[in-house]
Amino acid sequence: MRLVWFVFAVIAVVILSFAAIVASGPSAALAQESKPHAKVIPFQSLAKAVQPLLSGPPETVTMKSGLVTLAPGQSVGKHSTGQHEEMLVILAGHGEMIFKDGSALAFLANHALYCPPQTEHDVKNTGNQPLRYVYVVASVP
Repeated sequence: MRLVWFVFAVIAVVILSFAAIVASGPSAALAQESKPHAKVIPFQSLAKAVQPLLSGPPETVTMKSGLVTLAPGQSVGKHSTGQHEEMLVILAGHGEMIFKDGSALAFLANHALYCPPQTEHDVKNTGNQPLRYVYVVASVP
């Protein structure tokens, strides 16, 4: 009789465990997959003008970033930060961040620039060597 109760108990535990897995299975697995994870992102060759590094949700919470390489005289083109703030980390070269009103911020390698939300701007390589920088964009609450 004890063996019957033991077998019944084991079967009940297996059924309850399976039911719990089924109940939380796909949605719990998807929720876990959609959370950002730590990672290493190698920089690609200089041949690419823009290399995305982080593409935003679900890879990150709100952040997007990329590696930009501009030839001398080249610019990324006028654009606005919109509902984002942006930071540039200058790796090599020098250039200018040019604003809608014509004002500009000159920068060199080993500097960072911040651009607030709702700011139209362009980034131009004003040097004679490639300009390389990483941009980081995050949504404003």
